[in-house]
Amino acid sequence: MEPTDSNSKEQSLIRMIQRMLNLIIVLVVFIILLPLVMYNADSIVAWFKPANKIAITPPLPESVLVKEKTNDATISYWQPTPLDAVTDPTLREQVNYGKELIAHTAKYLGPNGSVLQITNGQNCQNCHLQAGTMAFGNNYGSVASTYPKFRARSGSSENIYKRVNDCFERSLNGKALDATSKEMQAILAYINHIGSNVTKGERALGSGLKDMAFLDRAADPTKGKAVYITKCQSCHQSNGEGVLQADNIEYSFPPLWGKHSFNDGAGLYRISNFAKYIKYNMPLGITHENPQLTDEEAWDVSAYVLAQSRPHMNVPNDWPDISKKPIDHPFGPYADTFPEKQHKYGPFKPIASNAKK
Repeated sequence: MEPTDSNSKEQSLIRMIQRMLNLIIVLVVFIILLPLVMYNADSIVAWFKPANKIAITPPLPESVLVKEKTNDATISYWQPTPLDAVTDPTLREQVNYGKELIAHTAKYLGPNGSVLQITNGQNCQNCHLQAGTMAFGNNYGSVASTYPKFRARSGSSENIYKRVNDCFERSLNGKALDATSKEMQAILAYINHIGSNVTKGERALGSGLKDMAFLDRAADPTKGKAVYITKCQSCHQSNGEGVLQADNIEYSFPPLWGKHSFNDGAGLYRISNFAKYIKYNMPLGITHENPQLTDEEAWDVSAYVLAQSRPHMNVPNDWPDISKKPIDHPFGPYADTFPEKQHKYGPFKPIASNAKK
């Protein structure tokens, strides 16, 4: 029996309603899933990526990494091993005596010393600040870890005894200590202890002196005198003699030239060393993070101080290989043709460029 027209129309209507219901269901599901798809889009896209396609995060720019490494605020500079870490009573006493000798050298070994009279009256910590523990204050952080070592100045391998006696003979313009003496052994024990937290063969961060750039001109003693008068004279006095304490044993402020100062064989007689030292440590109380002197002031006042008279040390055996002599060593002969005055005051850039060739 063939369907009537009314039945055909009814079936068409039912199919249309089913399609509309299916469409409505699809729309409802889509509306429900859309927020979830948008929220997890990255995960869904990653899921569909081929397994051999691995996203690689681009490396940080080199400039950012260098800045991070060289920013003083991010670096943990060397700190000495605490003295109270010594548990053996005998060793503790020796280490403490060593610190006392560094901090108050003149009291024991100066012109009026209670043990020996072999130095000019200055203390080791006049050059090695805070008994050799201050960052970029010429500290002892790397001594125990790097000695014995070859030094071009002597052309030989040196131990700590030799290094300490260099200071006695040059910076303290005095005589060498007997290596077996109680005093030398105490100084050695102190240096070894405070540097015992540095791995052998490595250098402590913040040891030595902080680098600074060369000027484009020679350092000027005349300009340096003006800097000395305004920034240094109040402590070191008008003629550089320093301030001797009332007991006539130690200096409150050491002499910078004259017969009681370091001699011309000392490391600080090299202008680059002296300029670095005062730039980041003087006037007393400043730190290397917040220097008070400009680079030009540091170079010029160094030129002024080093132009003044001081004891002479005859050292004919220094720098046996003159090609290893520092470019600011103030005495010839040299491996180049630049004059002695330029080696003392600069400009140093031409000498440095020539040395690289």
